Amino acid sequence: MSTSLDAGPNNRLAAGPIGRAVAWLVGPRPYKNRARLRREVDGKVAVVTGASFGVGEATARILADAGATVVLGARSAEQLNLIVTEIKAAGGQAVAIPLDLASEDSVKAFAEQVLTQFGQVDYLVHNAGKSLRRSIHLSYDRPKDLNATTAANYLGPMRLTLALLPKMRERGCGHIVNVSTAGLMFPVAPKWGFYLSSKAAFDIWIRSVAMEARPDGVTLTSFYAGAMFTRMSAPSGWVSALPGHSARDAGYIIARAIVRKPRTLAPAVVWPLSVLVPLLRTPLEIGATFLYRFLGDTKASLASAAKEAGNVA
Repeated sequence: MSTSLDAGPNNRLAAGPIGRAVAWLVGPRPYKNRARLRREVDGKVAVVTGASFGVGEATARILADAGATVVLGARSAEQLNLIVTEIKAAGGQAVAIPLDLASEDSVKAFAEQVLTQFGQVDYLVHNAGKSLRRSIHLSYDRPKDLNATTAANYLGPMRLTLALLPKMRERGCGHIVNVSTAGLMFPVAPKWGFYLSSKAAFDIWIRSVAMEARPDGVTLTSFYAGAMFTRMSAPSGWVSALPGHSARDAGYIIARAIVRKPRTLAPAVVWPLSVLVPLLRTPLEIGATFLYRFLGDTKASLASAAKEAGNVA
């Protein structure tokens, strides 16, 4: 069975050959044992958030190709239905359920439909997220910057976990994968405050919850992802030479998390940096502050702020 894993332009984006080689060396590496993956997920139910594009779409296709029944959640209902149609045409099992993590009612309705229709969840992949890189002065009059990042990266995933975890603990089995960011291990950086703080909040919360749920058979993998080459960050010029994973490769790393169930997955360079960064906190913050004075915001950020100011005026 094949679910056209390369379907969609976002799944064909990748770093250049040097970048791919470096990404392979530092890891984490995509899972290659597809027979073992099938033995793990065949006939089971996997929920993937942010499944309309990028890593979420690739993960959904990979798991469906391996025999899982995949529940795709995202706001883009039309795109979700297209992916589900392609998965079913290739012999897989999938269902699309609209999910807006910013809406408490939407999260509740999503979870209720999943449990009513399938009765269980074997794998929960928290992939949906909102990235934001913008100087704080551009967000003074943009409360949606705070609301969007907090909802997508923290409160929404928290509410979904609260809705699905009781049944997983009751059954005594299940695995959660939280797609986080390696940025949590690096120095705090200007312009990343909303994104990193919301991702850090959920990372701490879900790890705390996992300590309580693990004795009941529910496990967690925190995937601290490095650079991702998806439709949101398409490589061009020198950027394509940087180490990073395509959406499909990232999907197979999530497959590794589901099969092996490690507590963490991250590039190898993250661990020594996570030790050095606290020790060098002050000089690193001084250096980052100095560099920020010479780095402007992206054209997209400036245009968005200008548009917002025009609407207010």
